[in-house]
Amino acid sequence: MDFRKEADEAEPTPAHPEPTPVEPAPEPPAAPADPWAAPDPWAAPDPWAAPAPAPTAAHPQAVPVPSAAPPQPPHPLPAGGWASVTPSAQSGLQPNGLQPNGLQPNGLPPSLPPGFPPPGHPYPQPFAPAPTNGFAVGSLVTGLVLVAPLALVFGIVALVQINRRKERGFGMAVTGVVLGTIGTVLLSLLLGAADFSGARDGRFAGPKAPAGSVHWSELKAGDCYSSPDGGSVTNGAGDETVYWVRRVPCAEPHHGEVAGTAELPTGTGAYPGESAVRASAAKLCHAVLNDYALDQWAIPDGMDDVYLYPTARNWAIGERYATCAFEDRDDQHRGTVRTDRSRLTAPQLTYLEAVQSFDLAYLDEPKEDASEAELRLWARRVSGASRTEAAVLGGPAANWPAEVRPQIAKLVEAQSQAAAAWDAAASGDDVQVGIRRARALVAKTVPTSVEIRRGLGLSTGEQAPDLRV
Repeated sequence: MDFRKEADEAEPTPAHPEPTPVEPAPEPPAAPADPWAAPDPWAAPDPWAAPAPAPTAAHPQAVPVPSAAPPQPPHPLPAGGWASVTPSAQSGLQPNGLQPNGLQPNGLPPSLPPGFPPPGHPYPQPFAPAPTNGFAVGSLVTGLVLVAPLALVFGIVALVQINRRKERGFGMAVTGVVLGTIGTVLLSLLLGAADFSGARDGRFAGPKAPAGSVHWSELKAGDCYSSPDGGSVTNGAGDETVYWVRRVPCAEPHHGEVAGTAELPTGTGAYPGESAVRASAAKLCHAVLNDYALDQWAIPDGMDDVYLYPTARNWAIGERYATCAFEDRDDQHRGTVRTDRSRLTAPQLTYLEAVQSFDLAYLDEPKEDASEAELRLWARRVSGASRTEAAVLGGPAANWPAEVRPQIAKLVEAQSQAAAAWDAAASGDDVQVGIRRARALVAKTVPTSVEIRRGLGLSTGEQAPDLRV
């Protein structure tokens, strides 16, 4: 408030009064701000600035109107040096809805409606949200439509980009990775469903199991089986993949008989390749088949050695063995070909073991395009096998029945002569001619062998492999 001294009496005012110098009045003490007065709408007052002086009367004789509130002394400062404030200032509320600085709650002057910025300030720009990563969306979508490997790859790429670019879509990427991982594991298990191939390829999807059939891997040594319609698949090269067989008693007509299984070398654990597995299966199954059927003459015509080996998918799930069997794909047979040691008498076993060593060497003949050196090496092996057979059959440990002793002695002499012929073939000038002479001597032993077999109670056979002429 601006206090002025009031005159007791009114003095006449001249028509043209001369200006009288007016002495500046002393600054009145600062009056407290009127909480009900409207502040300047365009500028926020400084709470630490001194209050503006009261306006001067427009007329020199105008009498100032006193304030509605009596003047109050200024508030004393507290000991801490901070000015005290009114309760309304502390609460931030004003009776007229304005802030202590005279502005609306939204920070605008009281004369501007809400929604308009203060004068001299630009309009605020809207905040642009971060974009969603495209790979995250792709990972989620491909995971939901069961494209598992793609969902897994997209999810991993999305997580890397989201972390680097500060994009959205983290949840979608994680969901895609989870779905992709689960789907990939399930797909691997389905693709790794057990299937076996023999000297037959295993690259085809297995057909539906025919009624009453079992998988090849369920067969054990001594099981006889038939091949049901639809249990195998044959490719253009003639390789057959067997999936399903029907287990039957060996006394009933059947196509094949299982001799046993052979564990394949695992090496480093990785699949060594189809060619390597096939070669290992053939070598290992050869010994299994020979032990199961010592009497090769008991194997019917048309029944060949077969072996089923694991594919890469079987290998991955731990099936690393070959299944060895005798099988006739075209015709069926009755009875078993099993003639192992548990079913043979001592003379039968002695005879079969003696002739088996010769049969193995004789049947291991080189291919037609073999070199002369390979033929000579084979002739030496057969010569040694002939001498071994003659030594075992004529040895003192053999206790032959009386009815077969003459034939045994005859066979020993024939094999000794054949051994000399094989030696001549291996060292002679013409290896081909020497081999033909040695073969002729071997053929002459067949009738003698039939008599010995009949006397020992062994099969005279439908065939003597590669010895029947």
